Amino acid sequence: MNYPDPIRLEETVSTNSYLADLCRKASVTELTSVYTDFQTAGRGQRGNSWESEAGKNLLFSFVVYPDFLEARRQFFLSQVTAIALQEVLSQYAKDITIKWPNDIYWRDKKLCGTLIENDLTGMYISRSISGTGVNLNQAHFTSDAPNPVSLFQITGQQYDRQEILRQIMERIVHYYALLKSGETSELTTRYQAALYRKHGFHAYKDNNGIFRGRFCEVEPSGRLILEDEAGLQRAYMFKEVTFLIPPYDTDK
Repeated sequence: MNYPDPIRLEETVSTNSYLADLCRKASVTELTSVYTDFQTAGRGQRGNSWESEAGKNLLFSFVVYPDFLEARRQFFLSQVTAIALQEVLSQYAKDITIKWPNDIYWRDKKLCGTLIENDLTGMYISRSISGTGVNLNQAHFTSDAPNPVSLFQITGQQYDRQEILRQIMERIVHYYALLKSGETSELTTRYQAALYRKHGFHAYKDNNGIFRGRFCEVEPSGRLILEDEAGLQRAYMFKEVTFLIPPYDTDK
């Protein structure tokens, strides 16, 4: 499966917004991607802004038209992007994992964040735009984001953004082809094998407070299943549980 050459922008509000506008104005080929030197309003999963020094990091989005995929199975799109990112970045550093649902972590620090925006036609997804910020070459972070890290901070090396994007898109193309052909078991296996906090008990917080739990599974819907120290299984959809990263205030 081929894909178009990436579109490069010096600056945009957000690559997701740019690609969505482009799709509204013209017919855009599947797996078209766009990347930029700087975003004036990059967005994260919880509506947070994404800090990125101009020209230092990889900020990109791509579009697919998965009209074969029911909305209830949309989590497979998260898996496609997360697996591709984890595999590429693992070539440059150890301890790269996927933090549920689709952040990329190095140890306890956030290396990438992804925002996926889907359009529906009936029960199916007619268009999906996935936008990712990869912290590549930034040396210092000044926002109040709790735990950012860049690949440069990990390795001391500078990276070519276009080359990293090429590698990521090649993996996305591969895993999206598996999804299109119905080979979802490989996606699930690779995703779960790469998960952050896959072993042992760790601190979490939900509406009932702080607890320690261990990973059980991620269901096909994307629901996370944890088991607490009392042996009770707890199920969470997106944004219903917080991973507490050390150090944290147990009184909150």
